[in-house]
Amino acid sequence: MARIIKKVFGGIDLTWPKLIIAAVIAGAFTAAMAIIPALKYTSFHAITVTFEVWILFGIIIIMNSKSNIDSALKCFVFFLISQPLVYLIQVPLSALGWGIFGYYRTWFIWTLLCLPMGFIGYYMKMGKWWGYIILLPMIFLTAYSYYNYFSEFQFSMPRYILICLFCVCAMILYPIAIFDDKKIRTAGTVISVAAVIAVTVICLLRPPVYSTDIMGSNEEHVFDDTYTVYLDDAKYGDVSIRYLKSIESYLLHADFKKSGDTVLTIVSPAGEKTEYDVHIERNTFTYKRIEQ
Repeated sequence: MARIIKKVFGGIDLTWPKLIIAAVIAGAFTAAMAIIPALKYTSFHAITVTFEVWILFGIIIIMNSKSNIDSALKCFVFFLISQPLVYLIQVPLSALGWGIFGYYRTWFIWTLLCLPMGFIGYYMKMGKWWGYIILLPMIFLTAYSYYNYFSEFQFSMPRYILICLFCVCAMILYPIAIFDDKKIRTAGTVISVAAVIAVTVICLLRPPVYSTDIMGSNEEHVFDDTYTVYLDDAKYGDVSIRYLKSIESYLLHADFKKSGDTVLTIVSPAGEKTEYDVHIERNTFTYKRIEQ
């Protein structure tokens, strides 16, 4: 295992053809993860929206480059090819068509930043303390991803467990794989482990809650504060009816605590029940009335 790690982080003859092929594969794979509906709320979808896997790609490129300029150019070209390809492949299958490239703007800014980041990042190969300082922002970005995905995992167990494990392993692996100095490796590992523990504790102490208004009272959905509402399974959260002065209407409010499927029941003062199938995700939901 140690030999494999050493090979990946500094033992690859990273020629330009290899880099371009890797960029095409990375872009095509990411597009596939975005296209397949079944993968939308899973760890495999993470590569399409957040940085942690791309940070790994960038570090591997830097560690196998031959100079600052080589590192900067190869990081830049890798992302210049892979990122547009992600969206290009999706164009025929997306309702947005070419409009999907609107999401590329942010990634293009990061692609431009690959030039200075690749140039500066090459100094990690020097094996000095200040090389670890250069690595530290990448550790923190990965820790931030871990925070978000561990929260997603809490809400949608067992989904997102793989990307959580990836973030933890990456944070601990980087200082070990990049530096030979035992003191730097030890200090870096301690900092990474401390970050993992801190983020985990914060997430456990502040479990995720998705607060939203499911529906408003209208001709189709009639209710007020004399009605009773509940979810068939309380583990999915709490629901209540509240009056919002700004719109002078009653709203059915929910504090969801878990993803999944349950039944929402509205009971009138006369005892009449209206039921809805509700599907819950971390930041979205759908509902459909159950016909009696």
